[in-house]
Amino acid sequence: MELSSLVAPEKTAVLTMELQRGICGDAALFRQLRDAVTAAGVEKNTARLLNEARAVGATVGHCIFTMTPTREGTRMDLPMMFAARKDPNYLLQGTEPAQVLPMLGPEETDLISERHVSVTPFTGSDLHSQLSARGIETVVICGVSLNVGVPGMAIEAVNLGYSVVIARDCCAGFPEDYAQGVLVNMLPSMSTVSDSQSIIDSWKSN
Repeated sequence: MELSSLVAPEKTAVLTMELQRGICGDAALFRQLRDAVTAAGVEKNTARLLNEARAVGATVGHCIFTMTPTREGTRMDLPMMFAARKDPNYLLQGTEPAQVLPMLGPEETDLISERHVSVTPFTGSDLHSQLSARGIETVVICGVSLNVGVPGMAIEAVNLGYSVVIARDCCAGFPEDYAQGVLVNMLPSMSTVSDSQSIIDSWKSN
């Protein structure tokens, strides 16, 4: 299927995956991921893609991970939560570190799906129900990381019947060679790997 048909605005949601200040922004605990996001220009590229998506009438959404003061429902025993276990205020619901990166919004029309559980956004959240209610058939994924979250999100989306597009210049992981390997060797088996400009151009061609 041609990209322009795949990402037709009325059936497409452009979703950010954990592009939050406390995960990959100014308040991030993991410098490697923050540096990878900065080096790839993820915030700028994603902001432009989201603005164009809003302009053509596509759905824009943000999948965010937060924690409650009691950490109820959150798997604190996972190795990736090692640093978070040392900071009782890490990604607390409603705090600044839990916010999406400044350039990304959210705008009043944006979909927000917040979860406290799982390492991927369709589990333990209302994301699927929100997308279904809007008639979404294709999800365009932007975010972090190419190590875990982005591939996991793609697998979940495919299993739920969505077509998946990866905006490669809106995603990051580390180390760089591993992240590129995921984009080249794994994600094309289940999704269309494209870039933000190609997606924008496909909207303008209609």
